[in-house]
Amino acid sequence: MNFTLALAQVDPILGDLRKNIEKHLAAAELARSKGADLVVFPELSLTGYSIKDMNWDLAINVRNDISLLMPLAELSRSIGIIAGAVEEGDTFGMYNAALCFEGGSVRFVHRKIYPPTYGMFEEMRYFSVGRSVKAVDIKVGRVGVLICEDLWHITLPYLLAMDGATVIVGLVASPTRVAPDEPEFDSPVINGENHKAYARLLSVYLAFCNRVGYEDGVNFWGGSQLVGPDGDISARAKLFEEDLLFAEVDGLAVQRARRASRHFLDDNPDLVMKTLQRLGNSSFPGH
Repeated sequence: MNFTLALAQVDPILGDLRKNIEKHLAAAELARSKGADLVVFPELSLTGYSIKDMNWDLAINVRNDISLLMPLAELSRSIGIIAGAVEEGDTFGMYNAALCFEGGSVRFVHRKIYPPTYGMFEEMRYFSVGRSVKAVDIKVGRVGVLICEDLWHITLPYLLAMDGATVIVGLVASPTRVAPDEPEFDSPVINGENHKAYARLLSVYLAFCNRVGYEDGVNFWGGSQLVGPDGDISARAKLFEEDLLFAEVDGLAVQRARRASRHFLDDNPDLVMKTLQRLGNSSFPGH
């Protein structure tokens, strides 16, 4: 299926859920008015990234009460919306999550599987760990969603592609201590190389939505992009500025890529499973 994707590269207001909902509604309305079928926001776009102990106050229990998010749910009757939020689980754990709104409700939730706690990151002090990854059918097709650090673990894009996802969406809050006018800035290059490799090797679309703005002495660099199944970047957003990027997803591009090169079709997941079972966790270096 062909569809228009919008990547909303926004600068959330730290800790202000209501104002961020307004920002999301404005961006999603604009995306809809310009013909987008699905709009994607960055990681923790509804709360800001450096929320720390505010996570309890900002959390949404999707099963019990989404009243605060109903404006987004209602808007999703005419455009799909994927946004970042803090989700409270049924046992009261806090999760860095991606919420997909469609048809007037929350269609599915992805909980971040690899919240980092190294360098400037301390997410595992505040968030529990997601335990599953799966592709989901929505109106525009079969998609998989990952959050930031999830994209640095090669198994997750692989599993989503094996589960039938033809579009992998990454919600990201990638920080840097580099100023916007610094000449040396490697993050867009390094991330872009990863995205190209995933897209080409898995013959999928890779959508990367990164935020912008400043929090706690670091800035977020943006550079959102869509990479096609041929590994080429088809659209790229600005660096260090809010932007609303539009890109076209061609429903036949994945088919063409897999017919032109069968490496994904010929992959052997049974071999992967048998080898991992043989190795066992205790046999992996570093475990």
